[in-house]
Amino acid sequence: MSRKTATIAAIAGLAIATTMFPGGPDAAALAQAAHEQLTAPTPVEAPELVPEQIQFTSEPVVQSLPAPAPQSGTPTLTEAGSLGELVGMIDTATPMSQDLRCLAGAVYFEARGEALAGQLAVAQVIVNRTEDGRFPRSYCGVVAQPGQFSFMRGRRMPAIPEGSAAWHRAVAVAHIADKGLWESEAGRAVFFHARYVTPGWTRTKTRLARIDTHVFYR
Repeated sequence: MSRKTATIAAIAGLAIATTMFPGGPDAAALAQAAHEQLTAPTPVEAPELVPEQIQFTSEPVVQSLPAPAPQSGTPTLTEAGSLGELVGMIDTATPMSQDLRCLAGAVYFEARGEALAGQLAVAQVIVNRTEDGRFPRSYCGVVAQPGQFSFMRGRRMPAIPEGSAAWHRAVAVAHIADKGLWESEAGRAVFFHARYVTPGWTRTKTRLARIDTHVFYR
């Protein structure tokens, strides 16, 4: 009901009340009710809610896609059943950093004639040394440290026939040791020597393992 309609209705009610009931409490009550209706505030209507218009963009939305799952039947590196199988799964043709090349070179010259476990143990010692404060922090630094590796010529490493199978195995072993893909029997060893010698420093070290032609210490 509008304000104008309510006012007219209230006036009409007041006129009827005073005509039919000229006196007494009933007339007074009706008159009071009509007065309250005249003076009551006009109710405020709630504003109509108009939803905002959806904005569309013409720019493409770029969303990164998850990496494709390995095909069924194709083993991943973590599913290798043996160290030999894992070595065969490493892509040795990918470019290497100079540091990783130093690690592979040490494996090649120090243990290329040994079983894969022995090669990995040598690589593990070099990795462990980079994490030990007593040695350089890089593979090249560890390998070139004076008096540590007999194949070194000062700070130079001899040439390597990089097309040989032995080199590719050494590269694969270096990748595995660098990424920690296979646990080595050498554990946390940071020293080793050939079995046919007994250096004096062994008396102050803890022997951890004997693998092929080397003995490993912590």
